[in-house]
Amino acid sequence: MMVKLQELKKKIEPIQSQLINHPLYTSLSTLDDIKRFMESHVYAVWDFMSLLKSLQFELTCNSLPWFPVSTAENRYLINEIVLGEESDRDKLGNRTSHFEMYLEAMEESGASTKGIHTFIKQMKLTGDIDWAFKCAEAPQAVKDFVKYTFQIVYSPKLHAKAAVFTFGREDVIPKMFYQLVQDLNKTNMGQLERFTYYLERHIELDGDSHKFLAEKMLMNICGDSPILWEEATLESIKALKYRLALWDYIYLLINKEKGGLNLKLG
Repeated sequence: MMVKLQELKKKIEPIQSQLINHPLYTSLSTLDDIKRFMESHVYAVWDFMSLLKSLQFELTCNSLPWFPVSTAENRYLINEIVLGEESDRDKLGNRTSHFEMYLEAMEESGASTKGIHTFIKQMKLTGDIDWAFKCAEAPQAVKDFVKYTFQIVYSPKLHAKAAVFTFGREDVIPKMFYQLVQDLNKTNMGQLERFTYYLERHIELDGDSHKFLAEKMLMNICGDSPILWEEATLESIKALKYRLALWDYIYLLINKEKGGLNLKLG
């Protein structure tokens, strides 16, 4: 199984490299740039939780009476990740989810949370994602990204969910981005202090323990099946392409605001 995992990693390496070396990171040179980034990226922080919970629903028992589901190891792996993502500690030591932590970081920085709050309100009221996006006036790249996530969330293919979670979501923000935000925080009177902390937790958990747990979970699910590993690879690549499209959009948005690019935004 480890050989199959390494083969998958090798196949997705080119597009992962594009993400890690994306010009978006170096274009984020002001507080306003970070705000624009957060206002689009927050949707990816939100839909990540639905992807995570969909895995938990399939790998653990979520009905009464309780019966053992899947394997004890898979239950442990997914529950351990959910624990960190859904009930971590914020900078002040209070229990919170990473999404709520992100919203607090946005508010501290002065970024607008109107779009994401409108989207969530309409999703709660109607469950209609297209209507929620329309009310929130979300850009096309954001809509495409989130819709793909929910396509996977509702997919019956557990291995596809595990693959997208592991390689499409867990390790795409490089440490260079954290250093950039940390430097900007020093020159903006601490307005990015909470965001810096969020990134610290992201790097610490997702780049270390959660990455290992997710990879182990994927290996358990795919086993020795060439078909499952092939599909896992294809979905990982697709997920990374949607992330790349989102990064491209934010990059163009920021540079258009600076007057550096005269390009049409999707």
